Amino acid sequence: MTFTLAFLAIVAWGLCGPLFDFSQNWQLAVNTSTTITTFLMVFVLQNSQNRDGQALQAKLDELILTSGAENRFIGIDQLDGKELKKVRADINGKVEAEESATTEPRVSSDAKKPL
Repeated sequence: MTFTLAFLAIVAWGLCGPLFDFSQNWQLAVNTSTTITTFLMVFVLQNSQNRDGQALQAKLDELILTSGAENRFIGIDQLDGKELKKVRADINGKVEAEESATTEPRVSSDAKKPL
């Protein structure tokens, strides 16, 4: 539907050019309409990305709730930069501690290759 509408608008634009002899006013109208459309599409895309991010965060929160993960990670997207850096540092510290505690390299169960 949207593609058809856009295609018809382009055809109408192409047909109107010769009708108005490609005048300055015609060019101004076309340039203005494309600028406005582009400007509005930025907001449409940003809104879509925001909704996608919120849905992804809700899914991650649900996974955290249903798994053995620490519940302190729920709502982590609401933290400011300093708090987020502290959480990342804590996680990195745990990873390093776990890696130094294990003497054997971790092996994938499917491929039997080190991860």
